[in-house]
Amino acid sequence: MITPVFNHLSFLKNLTTQPGVYQMWGEGEEILYIGKAKNLKKRLSNYFQKKHEDLKTRVLIQQIKRIEIILTKNETEALLLENTLIKQHKPKYNVLLRDDKSYPYLFVSQHDFPRLDFHRGSQSMPGYYFGPYLSANAVRENLQLLQKIFKLRNCRDHFFSNRTRPCLQYQMKRCTAPCVAYISKKAYAQDVKNAILFLEGKTETLLKMLSKKMEEASSRLEFELAAYFRNQISALQKLQTQQDVINTKDKEMDVIVIAQIDFLVGVQVMIIRGGRLLGNKTYFPRVPEGTGLEEVIEAFLMQFYLNSQQHLVPPRIMINLDLPGRKELINIFSFQGKQKVRILQRAMGARARLMDIALRNLKQAITLELSDKTNFHHRFERLQRVLKLPNLPKKIACFDISHTQGEETVASYVVFTVEGAQKSEYRRLGIKGITPGDDYAAMRQVIEKRFTALSLDARPDMVLIDGGRGQLRQAERVFQELNIGEISLIGIAKGRERKPGKETLWLSGKPTPFIVEPTDLAFRMIQQVRDEAHRFALVSHRSRFEKKRRTSELERIAGLGPQRRRSLLNYFGGWQEIKRASIEEIKKVKGISRSLAEKIYNELR
Repeated sequence: MITPVFNHLSFLKNLTTQPGVYQMWGEGEEILYIGKAKNLKKRLSNYFQKKHEDLKTRVLIQQIKRIEIILTKNETEALLLENTLIKQHKPKYNVLLRDDKSYPYLFVSQHDFPRLDFHRGSQSMPGYYFGPYLSANAVRENLQLLQKIFKLRNCRDHFFSNRTRPCLQYQMKRCTAPCVAYISKKAYAQDVKNAILFLEGKTETLLKMLSKKMEEASSRLEFELAAYFRNQISALQKLQTQQDVINTKDKEMDVIVIAQIDFLVGVQVMIIRGGRLLGNKTYFPRVPEGTGLEEVIEAFLMQFYLNSQQHLVPPRIMINLDLPGRKELINIFSFQGKQKVRILQRAMGARARLMDIALRNLKQAITLELSDKTNFHHRFERLQRVLKLPNLPKKIACFDISHTQGEETVASYVVFTVEGAQKSEYRRLGIKGITPGDDYAAMRQVIEKRFTALSLDARPDMVLIDGGRGQLRQAERVFQELNIGEISLIGIAKGRERKPGKETLWLSGKPTPFIVEPTDLAFRMIQQVRDEAHRFALVSHRSRFEKKRRTSELERIAGLGPQRRRSLLNYFGGWQEIKRASIEEIKKVKGISRSLAEKIYNELR
């Protein structure tokens, strides 16, 4: 029997048999594990009254300092609360879905002339939502295709209501310009209806309807209209052959499978809506050692579906494991999805084929991920040997500064572990109150800002500074002021030729630099982290700089105040359209005289 580190007998003696959630706390006010139980006394007694085979539970029990409970009305309520608390506290012994962001949808707004647009986040706006898609690229690709076929607007309502001439989308044949009445409300409404039919998976119905309309237009000798319908039919048929159509009676279903190879657990999700495969994606949740796959898939399902901003739950969810808590999950998902939900654990026919496809995709993805993780582990080990570090680094961070001649200075902070880039820990850091171009002051500011905000557990054990000894000294001073030790500091100095592969490494406290061959795994690791920090900083800087440049170019034109600048942007729809406009076109904007139009035209050339 394992001897716990707190008095479990006293704790269990008066513990209730009601349902609820328990939180196991360790040293330093850290929540180790959050669980739920139908009977709290029975569930928690199991932790201390038997010898556990799995390593995770044995190690967990040895670290417990206290246990807190929260009573709930029933097990379903306990399951919901458990999920909320896990997302909030992220205990290290709980399974955690790392990619927990909201999923994108295609959105058709409720308007006299509805817009077709990309949407992510809460579904509070009235209209139709189609999805979810597992990647933003998939939504944008579908958006472009649908615009080509149905020519629906994608502009915001404010932009739409202020137009006096068609925008570039009309010229590209992706919009029928309802903003300037180039199409009737009735005809536009029909295009919207057709787009919705397609998104609902009713393509055959739509094709029959369009064929009938084409024949009717031809019989009336309206050949231009008939050609319009013919082009839509052709585009839809071509699209139909390109997209994955699932041959199953389940038109709305998710297929979710789990597998483990060596130490790595993966989960594959396939989303089917309207009989079409909207996408598939592999997730690699954080899984404490010794956790059973049943516990992993249950935790994954809860965290995947119970996102307060989403309505993801389909009427059918197919999985490849038997779930002990299946009944409670069905109750919760039915309530969340506002429909009866079934969780299927047995598959035959078309469903079995889908399950097989998902499993094959998953195993391939796990194999590739294992290869990447092994590669990263080798690089970290090599880094330790080359730099003669006492311990193997587990987390490497890098800072980089980006600006253009001191303007719009931005810093980046990126993090890598033996599992690769940890994008949830990336940060963009604004810099204020320094002399433009003073990289030393900028570096001091961002290091101090970031390490003041980081908890002890979240700190890296190695920090790379994109700069030579001067930048390294700034980091050393900040660490001294903040009393930070046990973190290796490395400066990456560019060589005289300033070419990739010619850098030298300065390790804090060492009088001479390290020269590492460009082909060495250690150098490649450092280079990869540094390049990612540079990329992340540059993207943010360019966005800020371009926004400022656009504004400043209009501001410097005498006689062009804020109201006229807004009028220009509203009329033309964007910066590029203003630059392309002729003097005659600029003159049409309200409040712009010919002389001012000439001045704007000449200044922007």
